[in-house]
Amino acid sequence: MGKETQTSTIEVPRDFSLQRVIESHGWSALAPFSAVNEPPALTFTFLAEWADRPVTVTVSEAPSKSSISFVCESAENGTTGQLRRTVGRVLRLDTDLEGLRSAVWESGDLRWIADTGSGRLLRSPSVFEDIVKTMCTTNCSWSLTKLMVSRLVEEFGEESPSGNKAFPTPEAMASKGPDFYRTTIRAGYRSEYLHEFAENVAAGKIDPESWLDSPLSTDELTKELLSVKGVGKYAAESVLKLLGRYDTLALDSFLRSEFYKRHNDGEKCPDSVIEKHYEPFGEWKGLVMWFDMCGE
Repeated sequence: MGKETQTSTIEVPRDFSLQRVIESHGWSALAPFSAVNEPPALTFTFLAEWADRPVTVTVSEAPSKSSISFVCESAENGTTGQLRRTVGRVLRLDTDLEGLRSAVWESGDLRWIADTGSGRLLRSPSVFEDIVKTMCTTNCSWSLTKLMVSRLVEEFGEESPSGNKAFPTPEAMASKGPDFYRTTIRAGYRSEYLHEFAENVAAGKIDPESWLDSPLSTDELTKELLSVKGVGKYAAESVLKLLGRYDTLALDSFLRSEFYKRHNDGEKCPDSVIEKHYEPFGEWKGLVMWFDMCGE
């Protein structure tokens, strides 16, 4: 952290668990996030609207467990509200999970989701970052995903006073052509997609942030996401979860194979069988499946 820091606390919902948010999916292992488990703490660097340089924030549990503490470097007077909004967004503090708790409580095997405070999926400070990271998860190993994201941050990210780098801006990513993505980022077939997406966002042709509180139906919003080259059905439905839409499953090879093992005696089955299994959970089915497959 830099010399000037700001420390504050935020009250959290009674069902909130910082540990469960950190463990909710792989984002905590992707730059510029980093996390520790004992005691749970999450650090991330982002471009703050009030600062000329990125700032680094570390979030930890307060002793009372009814609130969290966060320390932000190079914070200025009057920025507490902005900091709270960013931290709240990343940790999903405004997510109402009463419907999820009701849905899983009626299914005995899945009550642990409610009992452990699970249900909040860690997300990035921007929708742009979430989409780029999701594009980097498609058709590749997790180790390659981490490598591509780390290279994006290293090559394009701006440094905070502590030396940590933020996720790159669309403008920074648009400044290099597809060949740079192929040779330096090693993004393979994604190279043209990553460059074109960044270029379109930088030019104002696509506004990812507008999707966060979009009035569109899930089907309509899915079509918008699918209009982004490089975003297929799996990626679109994965992003939907980070936008707070949980009524699709985002099936991939991992989720399918886990379902076969856990619910179909190891035998492959059509996706329609998986859909039918989770249909009773309605608007929460995508979230329920994710935690069901990832286990306690």
